[in-house]
Amino acid sequence: MGDRYNIHSQLEHLQSKYIGTGHADTTKFEWLVNQQRDSCTSYMGHFDLLNFFAISENEAKARVRFNLMERMLQPCGPPPEKPED
Repeated sequence: MGDRYNIHSQLEHLQSKYIGTGHADTTKFEWLVNQQRDSCTSYMGHFDLLNFFAISENEAKARVRFNLMERMLQPCGPPPEKPED
């Protein structure tokens, strides 16, 4: 029983420390937005991937980085309307 509580408290600590790990009330939209933003930041952080995208799109690296940053604003479109309770 104590081991289960320990694992649960560690999971709660990770969820409070890192936004992308989610929590019990995370919606599908929020989870998808976190996934898209994590992917874009990973692409910008890995120089070789950025070079690959720039060559494949025939764009400058700065333009590809700018496009990725623009896509991070609303990666999955506008948020859905929340139902009124």
